[in-house]
Amino acid sequence: MTQRPSALSPIATHRFAGIDALRGFAVAQMIVYHFIYDLNFFGWLRLAMTREQPWVGWRTAIVSQFLFLVGLSLVLRYAFKPAWSDFWRRWLQIAGAAALVSIGSWFVFRDRFIFFGILHYIAVALVLARLLVPLGRLNILLGLAALAAGLLFKDAVFNTTALTWLGFATRKPATEDYVPIFPWIGVTLLGVGLGAIWQRTQFAVAPALQALNTAPPRLLILLGTWALTVYLVHQPILLSLLWLVRKLSG
Repeated sequence: MTQRPSALSPIATHRFAGIDALRGFAVAQMIVYHFIYDLNFFGWLRLAMTREQPWVGWRTAIVSQFLFLVGLSLVLRYAFKPAWSDFWRRWLQIAGAAALVSIGSWFVFRDRFIFFGILHYIAVALVLARLLVPLGRLNILLGLAALAAGLLFKDAVFNTTALTWLGFATRKPATEDYVPIFPWIGVTLLGVGLGAIWQRTQFAVAPALQALNTAPPRLLILLGTWALTVYLVHQPILLSLLWLVRKLSG
């Protein structure tokens, strides 16, 4: 018996509005967080955002949302667009964006430029996770193991620039954004593993999330659909506007 795809069926759309909305919610938090960070950067606030709570916890929560959805979305893409050619087209966009972030951040922050931030992480994690998608639910165990390894194992040998991106360094490198492979690959693999469980239900949307999937906030959909573009342009816009305000205010 052939199931007739509905308007909400991923067979018909290859997208879930609820997933875009959740990604948009993470993007919205990121914009607010970076606005506060930029106020701090220009000296209008005095906050230790990289060392104190609740700022460290909020950043961790935002990054966790993004990277979990990377894994979940990868399962959706694998289910409906399994070709490697499709994967590499998207991967090149992200890798190119990561390179732009490194170049742009060097002009702004110089020695604290972003050499392995969230987009650099995603570019590497997508390849690793894509290879592990066929393992299905086993990725939950792999994700938990990766989290444990990244949180519990540290060694000074990984403090060099050539190795610090792995995540086993004993001290955080001097950079404006740092998202190493460990422990964060664990979060992405949890998304892959839970996505595999969801796939076994033919991606049925839970009743508690039906409202979000059928009538999500339009702003969140916009932010979630264009997350990469928003990520690239929001900081240059915020920094430029705040710089202009400071110049005009003397």
